Amino acid sequence: MANDSIFILAIESSCDDTSAAVLQNDKVLSNVVANQSVHVAFGGVVPELASRAHQQNMIPVVDQALKKAGIQKSQLSAIAFTQGPGLMGSLLVGSSFAKSLAMALSIPLIAVHHMQGHILAHFIDEEGYDKPEFPFLALTISGGHTQIIKVTDFFSMEIIGETTDDAVGEAFDKSAKILGLPYPGGPLVDKHAQLGNPKAFSFTKPKVPGLDFSFSGLKTQILYFIQKKVKENPKFIEENLNDICASIQNAIIEIVMEKLKMAVAQTEIKQIAIGGGVSANSGIRKTIKEAESKYGWKTYIPKFEYTTDNAAMIGIVGYYKYLNKQFEELNVVSKPRIEI
Repeated sequence: MANDSIFILAIESSCDDTSAAVLQNDKVLSNVVANQSVHVAFGGVVPELASRAHQQNMIPVVDQALKKAGIQKSQLSAIAFTQGPGLMGSLLVGSSFAKSLAMALSIPLIAVHHMQGHILAHFIDEEGYDKPEFPFLALTISGGHTQIIKVTDFFSMEIIGETTDDAVGEAFDKSAKILGLPYPGGPLVDKHAQLGNPKAFSFTKPKVPGLDFSFSGLKTQILYFIQKKVKENPKFIEENLNDICASIQNAIIEIVMEKLKMAVAQTEIKQIAIGGGVSANSGIRKTIKEAESKYGWKTYIPKFEYTTDNAAMIGIVGYYKYLNKQFEELNVVSKPRIEI
């Protein structure tokens, strides 16, 4: 391997996935993710159980990432880790491991904002994938975030629109729960939606000023709609599941696209990059791609494995921070809430 290569070991532990990745400059050598099935029985992530699972998974995941990358710990240039936002206990497991290893190896420590990871994942060197040019608009959609961000440089980002209550991912998961689908429900809504009619049922879009979003009203509307229909026909969900999911997904996509079109009109930026776990949704990916011919946008959709929480996206931020020598002391603090 080249002598001038920068090798970053990245750690991601913001929620319920333990992930480690090794990057050589902007290229991913390995990206290992350990999922946690313990939360399924509870219908959502249990923070204490998540942090315990991270403790069990961390060393095996890091070991596997190094082995897959084919490098030794002594070759590492720096350790990057997720500082926040996320679950405090989960973040502490990752940051404690990263600090200890960085100190033991006497190499720099790099703190990374989780959502910056989702945005800069587009700059991972992947064959067949274009990188956005500055400035561009980033639509970050996940279980905890829904934001439109104006990105003018690697570390110059301005939130111009965000949710005032629930995030897109939560709207999907709560709708799935209302329908009796198991956790995590978002991907199941997407699966059934692909077989249904998106115009079968209509839901009113919330009136939120500017570029901000709101999904709590939509969730309530879906709940009352299902309760009413089930009262009239106990088998309503069973008989109409695909159409219900398609209609819910369509309503969510329409809300997102309406705000995105407004953002393009206001900023005159027609480069759109999406990121976050919900960007794996087939309906959203299809609609964003269709916007290229429909509205004249240039869109960027990440490789599927870089949409959900993963350490490769933390590593690419770490790489650019390394180039700028943006290192942290060992007393750097994990933050469950942190400004981008």
